[in-house]
Amino acid sequence: MADKINQTATGEVQQTNNEASGFIGKHQLQIPDGKYTPEILWSMGRIAGYDASLKAGKIAYPVAYYSVAENKGHVVLHCMDADGKADVLLTTTAANESNPQWIKNGTKIAFLSDESGSSQIWEMNPDGTERKKISDFAKDIDSFLFSPDASQVLFTSQTPYTYHPEDLYAELEKTTGLMADDLMYKHWDRWQKTVPHPFYAAFDGEKIGEATDILAGTRFESPILPFGGMEQLTWSPDSKAIAYSCKKKVGLAYALSTDSDVYIYHLDTKKEWNICKVEGDPDQNLGYDMNPRFSPCGKFIAWLSMEHDGYESDKNRLYVMDLETKKKTDLTTTLDGDVNEFCWTQNGTIYFTSIWHGRTMIYQTDLQGVIKQITEGDYDYINISMYGDKLLTMRRSLIDCDDIYEIDPQNNFYTKRLTHENEHIFNQIKLGKVEERWTETVDGKQVMSWVLFPPDFDPNKKYPAMLMCMGGPQEACSQVWSYRWNFILMAAQGYIMIMPNRRGCPGFGRKWVEEVSGDYGGLCMSDLLSAIDDLATESYVDKDKMGCVGASFGGYSTYWMAGHHNKRFKAFIAHDGVFNIGAQYIATDEMWFANWDNKGPYWDKSPEAQRTYSNSPHLFVEKWDTPILCIHSNMDYRIPVAQGQAAFAAARLRGIEAEHLYFTDECHWVNKPQNSVLWNRVFIDWLDRYLK
Repeated sequence: MADKINQTATGEVQQTNNEASGFIGKHQLQIPDGKYTPEILWSMGRIAGYDASLKAGKIAYPVAYYSVAENKGHVVLHCMDADGKADVLLTTTAANESNPQWIKNGTKIAFLSDESGSSQIWEMNPDGTERKKISDFAKDIDSFLFSPDASQVLFTSQTPYTYHPEDLYAELEKTTGLMADDLMYKHWDRWQKTVPHPFYAAFDGEKIGEATDILAGTRFESPILPFGGMEQLTWSPDSKAIAYSCKKKVGLAYALSTDSDVYIYHLDTKKEWNICKVEGDPDQNLGYDMNPRFSPCGKFIAWLSMEHDGYESDKNRLYVMDLETKKKTDLTTTLDGDVNEFCWTQNGTIYFTSIWHGRTMIYQTDLQGVIKQITEGDYDYINISMYGDKLLTMRRSLIDCDDIYEIDPQNNFYTKRLTHENEHIFNQIKLGKVEERWTETVDGKQVMSWVLFPPDFDPNKKYPAMLMCMGGPQEACSQVWSYRWNFILMAAQGYIMIMPNRRGCPGFGRKWVEEVSGDYGGLCMSDLLSAIDDLATESYVDKDKMGCVGASFGGYSTYWMAGHHNKRFKAFIAHDGVFNIGAQYIATDEMWFANWDNKGPYWDKSPEAQRTYSNSPHLFVEKWDTPILCIHSNMDYRIPVAQGQAAFAAARLRGIEAEHLYFTDECHWVNKPQNSVLWNRVFIDWLDRYLK
């Protein structure tokens, strides 16, 4: 079948597939004018992880492709030699096939497929032949991991959380009503009907047997919602134990706390122990604890840990425990930043990633906490794992999407690119450059920003400019490539874009991060204004044509700026932003977040809490004087849709030019292809209307 997408200024993007009906594969594009558009963004293949086999000498990896015309995506599997050569497409069915994992000493690849009508575990040869289903679980399998000896498989699947009205009143089988009797009845983008549980089952080499639910009879979840995956569970090297992350709370207790722990579950006794709450240990790990990994020798276990309950953006420390002595050590006491992910080496050292000054780099540490940075450059590194004595990773930047790389510690950490998934597209489109810029703040410090320039930038011309307000509020403005807010795409429309790492953004020390909590209208807003004012001094910036945009906390920032910008901006765009902080407090899902960052509920009369609520954007609507686009989605349970609708109504009641873009079937993010293309077109059209 052929999928043809009409585009503005780019003619036609074509994808040709000669496989079975429903198959969506790699797009072959012709882009004669080189202009980067939303449709081209959605034509890119998205590599979503990898798994490598030293014995096979190969790497398997999934790639997601999307059809805007059909408004859906499709995941396929690839396999290549470990040096990046001989790349082969393994799956050509209409089924989604993902989560590849090497088994049987590198002779087979296990994977998830929905070909049978539900998501089950299959296996195939490394060339894609001899496919067969090896699991027959009653429900969909979300993710899986085989034990090191391949005798067992650990997997996750959904289990009931709340009752449904039709369970009580059978004659009302068509009712759409839902009921709740406690908090956490909704989370991120879903009504909490189910939660994931970890299961394990024996594997005889042919079929996966009857499964045991580790959390049977509970409403606890593992992995932890809304973003947790298989990285939160692991096998011991001897295949006799499972370590998993879990927050053993429900309802109101869950909504108020981030206190999750790591448990080691023994298959023979079916008993477990909580390694985070060791008797006599003064550090009881009251915040998030997750992502456990046993050392290859089995003597140690490492995991990520936060100190304070209720603070989800606390320092993410790397802890290691000696399993014999039960002594645990923080390896990152000298690191003024967070550990994002990590992996063990065979000799007992650890590689981990951490962000610093807008770049996520890879570091090395020994068990004494001696840390060394091993990568450099304007990149973000993610998904690190060992392949023999080499390191596999994925790398991205603001001007390049995810690909798989190899790093050789024996050769001065030489980095080699293994995949070139979208090279045929990047070779045809024009992209602008990215520069680092530092600006003095109102309190005499320095804020670092990324500045993105349009293609064919000419410093002798004047360009409209855009202030990008980051979300979070503890979200890093790094070298991230995003398929939702693609910053280089925005700059490609003819804008200079500045992205400040204002107060609250990680990568500049803990004090910088923590200065946003309880001070939403304070230094973080001053940092944003300092950055855009500094950029506006450049001769190539048209300071009479500047816009301000942002999502989530960036949406709050935009609404706040609308009442405080003193006519700096000619257009605003707020996506899923907080407009009324008091209303947001009682409508959001994770109450611990609001309690920590707001310093309490709006009825708390303490000066700290009232400083937050006194800076609610809705209190400054009388000062609004600039056109504003308010975007919000119906399934956003983090910042409910009434926030965006209220902001739009307030603007119109004030006589301000405004539009409201509303999605019935999206959450905090806009994920569906045609919705995303619409989002980008409306976004660009709105800016062009007022800034060009």
